[in-house]
Order: sequence, then structure tokens, then C-alpha cells
Amino acid sequence: MRERLLKESQTPWRGLRRLVWFALFASAGLGLFTMLFRASAGNTIDLTDFAIQGSALLIFSGLLWFDRQRGGSGNG
Repeated sequence: MRERLLKESQTPWRGLRRLVWFALFASAGLGLFTMLFRASAGNTIDLTDFAIQGSALLIFSGLLWFDRQRGGSGNG
């Protein structure tokens, strides 16, 4: 129990932070999927909008990855 409390004091709000990263990652993925679906239906999609959605997906997946890596290195 003591180790768990020490770990939580070193990384406060980690669970909430990872939940926010995942929600933003899912939102970016859904937005990119919607844009690809609209493009496949024949609608024109601005390339800058596509780049924004793609970069948001990469950024939030990177944040999830680095947060997982940082949290996993303290376990031993």
C-alpha cells in the first residue's frame, strides 16, 4: 500500500491524464475516418484539414505512448 501511495504521489492525475489523451486520440481518429469516408464518397476535402486531423492523431498517439513508457519504467 505504501509503494502505491508513493507512486501516486510521484505521478499525480496519471489516470485522468491518460483518459484525456485517449479521448482526444479517439476524437482525432474518428475525425480522420469521417474525412476519409467523405472523400471516398466523392466530396472534396481540403488538404490542410486532412493534415490537421492526421497530425492530431499522431500527436495524441505519441502522448499516449510516452505516458505509458514513462509509467512502465518505474515498475522495475
